[in-house]
Amino acid sequence: MDIIFILQLFIIFSMIAIGGRYGSIGLGVSGGLGMCILVLVFGMQPASLPVNVVFIILSVITCVSVLQSAGGLDLLVKIAERALKKKPQAIVFIGPLITSTFTIFCGTTYVAFSVYPVIAEVAAQAKIRPERPLSVSVIAAGIAVVASPMSAATAGMVAILAASGVGLVQILVVIMPAFLIGVMCACLSVFKRGKELEQDEEFKRKIMAGEYQFLAPEIQETKQKIDPKVKRALIIFSLGILTIIFFGTFTNLLPHYKLAGGEIERLSTPNLIQMIMLATACFIMLFARIPANKLTEASVFKSGLIGVVGVFGIAWMTGTFFEAYKPLFSDSLSHVVRDYPYLFGLALFAFSMVIFSPSATVAALMPLGVSLGIPPHILVVLYPCVSGDFIVPGANQIACVAFDRTGTTKIGKFVINHSYLRPGFALIIGAVVSAYFISQIVF
Repeated sequence: MDIIFILQLFIIFSMIAIGGRYGSIGLGVSGGLGMCILVLVFGMQPASLPVNVVFIILSVITCVSVLQSAGGLDLLVKIAERALKKKPQAIVFIGPLITSTFTIFCGTTYVAFSVYPVIAEVAAQAKIRPERPLSVSVIAAGIAVVASPMSAATAGMVAILAASGVGLVQILVVIMPAFLIGVMCACLSVFKRGKELEQDEEFKRKIMAGEYQFLAPEIQETKQKIDPKVKRALIIFSLGILTIIFFGTFTNLLPHYKLAGGEIERLSTPNLIQMIMLATACFIMLFARIPANKLTEASVFKSGLIGVVGVFGIAWMTGTFFEAYKPLFSDSLSHVVRDYPYLFGLALFAFSMVIFSPSATVAALMPLGVSLGIPPHILVVLYPCVSGDFIVPGANQIACVAFDRTGTTKIGKFVINHSYLRPGFALIIGAVVSAYFISQIVF
């Protein structure tokens, strides 16, 4: 290991540290700067662009943004509000199931954000400490990207593991039930956390000082007739997802092509997802009769594009570095991962904790795992480990502290000692352990 390697590694981490301060766009452009230094200064050969991952993300966010323009996401939020208010005493379990379902269905945590204030208020009305359902709901929504066929992280996994013969359905068959078990572990970890609401000192102080009043008017339910166009949009979107899962299950139904060398190649899963998502968006646009001007107003598309920039820059930079030193990593780490392959999960968790992005972690490190010879089924088991971004509180976590008017949801003075740590670790550990046993059956 020479001084050049150490210097280049320092540049990689410096770019990640600099970009991480500015979010996904910052990571993307700092990754571009890192590429310039590695290629133009050190003469490294650029790695292949993460084209499949980027285009899958673009097609998915296009479809979800069209659904948002049709009013489909707003309808999902209304349905969630009704479910939460119907069984308030079970909100510790219902809340995370709803928020994670939104993420699984849409591939983004954006929709779940609208439900957090409702969870906080419904819990308070039921005299349940809001920290319990709110903390686990935020964590479940964030980590649910690994169980979503629509997420950028899963798109990356599909593209990376396709060459190993592992497809979308195999990933979901392992991860979906493992994630649900992990959610239950997280719910149980906070079920009796802290004092009961009426015994909490901070809450009693707020009541005495008149700083808290029950029956927040913003969550009063108003019955509205659902527009048939919105229903059609949701049905079409659901059919699009089911179509991807169907063809992912019955791959023999996919078109086959004869290559120049006489080999037969089947339509790849990344291309399938891209086509189906764009076609689904088109059907929603036509049958929901969305005005042209509304198509450009969807906030999901903006947030999705920001994520694309982050994945693009970071994945390209780290891919270039790992490709250049592939023999070194293979020689020095192959015996370790051969004997203890699950230690790779710690690397995934630590990396995601630094760059705050499961999809960027997948794009950056999963190819390294493949090149090190880690069996694909183990990489699938370790997939939940890419969700370590909850360690340092992000926008959703900070916002939910404000949503909890009772003051029970907290971020400690050391920043990382916050209400979300316990459910976060419980969910990931529960999911990985469950995925291990499920993978023994699937693979």
